[in-house]
Amino acid sequence: MRRPTRRGFVAGCSAAVAGMAGSRFPSLAFADPDGSINNEVLVVVFLRGGMDGFNMVVPISGADRGHYETARPNLAVPVSGSDSALSLDGVFGFHRSCQAIHELYQSGHVAVVNATGLDESTRSHFDSQEYIERGTPGVRTTASGWLARHFSSAGNLPPEIIMPSVSVGNLQATSLLGDRDTVNMSDPDSFNLQIGPYDWRDAQRVALRHMYTGDTTWLHASGLQALNAMDIVELNTSGNYTPSNGAVYPSNSFGDGLQVIAQMIKLDLGLRVATLDLGGWDTHVSQGDHGVGYFAGVMSTLSEGLAALYTDLDGVGAANYTQRLTMVVQSEFGRRLGENADRGTDHGHGNPMIVISGNAIGGVHGSWPGIGPGQLFDNADLAVTTDFRRVLSEILIRRMGNNHLGVVFPGYADYQPLGIVGGIDLPPDYSATGDGLFSDGFETGGTGSWSLTTP
Repeated sequence: MRRPTRRGFVAGCSAAVAGMAGSRFPSLAFADPDGSINNEVLVVVFLRGGMDGFNMVVPISGADRGHYETARPNLAVPVSGSDSALSLDGVFGFHRSCQAIHELYQSGHVAVVNATGLDESTRSHFDSQEYIERGTPGVRTTASGWLARHFSSAGNLPPEIIMPSVSVGNLQATSLLGDRDTVNMSDPDSFNLQIGPYDWRDAQRVALRHMYTGDTTWLHASGLQALNAMDIVELNTSGNYTPSNGAVYPSNSFGDGLQVIAQMIKLDLGLRVATLDLGGWDTHVSQGDHGVGYFAGVMSTLSEGLAALYTDLDGVGAANYTQRLTMVVQSEFGRRLGENADRGTDHGHGNPMIVISGNAIGGVHGSWPGIGPGQLFDNADLAVTTDFRRVLSEILIRRMGNNHLGVVFPGYADYQPLGIVGGIDLPPDYSATGDGLFSDGFETGGTGSWSLTTP
């Protein structure tokens, strides 16, 4: 019989109990005096719909600028005027709406990796997203996501973590599929016990805690972990959230989701991974001429949100979360070089990935294949020169301290660091063995505690 999911369990139990009422883990609850535990936080932002990388990271000089303008007579981002691209290295520039992360780039906290993606030729949103989030290009039936396999193979995490991963929204990200410790959350204020009248809650809390302290099975342990997490969140996130350092998040669901991540990081519950989506990138029609319009608006939301999260978490001493924060931004594929008749762009191939971190090695990275005659993939798209797994593998090894690439990305054996983040270069382990793989195809979380999630 398949075990129930954490999501189902949480829904069925309606959240946590208050046997821990009034308690809170101190900020150093997950400190590591001997340095053996990895405390990095990875935030994965997925841009759903196929973001137009040509108009995010824009060719601004040389022969490719001419090819770009010829292919996009209406959509090309200009290189002069009030809407001109923001130079990165004199060859490429950010869309003008990326002003907020351009400032972080100038401070050395942003790495841009050009021409990344899948080796597989597919322009299907569904297939490409499955390949990337499961970490198995060409295979969309893999029973777990790459982040779940990171947890299952990481040997540098404490034996117990209250909240190792958060998937912001109502559904668990496919990249975390198989991780039974994932918490789904859209609003911390609603992450509480909500069955029946309000005055029933105390009795429900006591009853549930008695129920799940009655044994030591995986189900009981998972129940207690879920209840403990919700107790702490409910007790410490009531009321309006005030970001630090004057950070201003976008007034939309994306900004709200980023604030959830900031709050959970600041609670010091051991959060290691957070996932969040931003949709709206399937711009077949009316994308926006000359750097303005619809695409510019969505890009502004992305840029301002990412910069707000970085600013909110920036600080000094023990509170400087950006020194253990890495954000990675990717989409399932890019768009075609040429604009279509509806002044939009159709599904393409290669695309940039963006990495933002206090430990970023800022600059433009990767091998640019060119967009001139004979250089385009299928004579239409940016060619892929950097496997997306290479970017993620460097983050895993240098920041997360996990070199078990054969478990996280089965079949991938071509890793070489690009130099996008600082850290220690552990030798990659391409063996396909790891702890916690069960016959039903799901994996335990790397924390040693059980919880329950499914797709």
